[in-house]
Amino acid sequence: MADPKPETRRGKRRKRSRRHNPDGTMTLIEHIYEFRRRLGYALLAIVVGGIFGFFWFAHRLGPIPSLGQIILAPYCALPVSSEGRVSLEAGACTLLQTQPFEAFMIRLKVGIAAGMVLVAPVWLYQFWAFIAPGLYSKERKYARIFVGFASILFAAGAYLAFILIPGALGLLIGFGGDSFSTALAGDRYISFVLSLLIIFGVSFELPLLVVMLNRVGVLKYEMLKKWRRGIIFGLFVFAAFATPGNDPISMLALAGALTVLCELAIQVARIHDRRKARERKAEGIEDLADDEAAPFEYTPTTIDGEEAKPAKPAAKSGTEDVT
Repeated sequence: MADPKPETRRGKRRKRSRRHNPDGTMTLIEHIYEFRRRLGYALLAIVVGGIFGFFWFAHRLGPIPSLGQIILAPYCALPVSSEGRVSLEAGACTLLQTQPFEAFMIRLKVGIAAGMVLVAPVWLYQFWAFIAPGLYSKERKYARIFVGFASILFAAGAYLAFILIPGALGLLIGFGGDSFSTALAGDRYISFVLSLLIIFGVSFELPLLVVMLNRVGVLKYEMLKKWRRGIIFGLFVFAAFATPGNDPISMLALAGALTVLCELAIQVARIHDRRKARERKAEGIEDLADDEAAPFEYTPTTIDGEEAKPAKPAAKSGTEDVT
């Protein structure tokens, strides 16, 4: 008898693919292969986005200014004087290059950062496609909401930072008075701008984290209400240490924005806890003793969120015992 035909490499890849294996059942090795494949696609998208960002840094895209002009806009907004920005040429706004390879590395760094933002839907989808088959429908819904709000909050924080950069720079360089002239090195300025954008964007995720912890029952509204003053004080301390320039404008703006968002998160937790309390009262489990069983009628669900069908009773035999 002839040996069975060995499975081809293409067949093995199809077997490991989540598209041909929608229920997500895999061995450990298959999970590793799937993670490697998703990571490869994500890195490829980031590389393509970085190449596009590298090109965009020095070229306009129709009515859209170049990425270099966008990054330099806060610096160019400073007045040209002995107390402000030094202009080496009349009407020019440029940064200093202190090393031969510095301009290339700055262009590469900014291009990759912009490319990651532009192709974020691609690499976020790869991450989502890896974990989604193992989640229930309700968990997938919460994950989509979390990712959507997280993206909006990060963009809002970065935009706020970009608006504050000219004022922060003007305040920081104004401390020297007539004793100093400002001609910023490219690497230091770009690092300052990117750090401020990332710190503001990530900081705006903190209120969302509070809401999610309240949703899963870790943080209750009563706890947040009791800790409100301490939380606000902690946000101001966090803003003082997080802002890279240590200027009062950025610190107060970050702390104020986080305080408003945190208060909104506390109010969302209040509404959620009141709704859960009403549901518990309607189910009759509000006043149960600690050793009393809750009257649950739980029906298990499948991965797609559908209720599991009850098992069919065993077929009766043709004869019955007569007593």
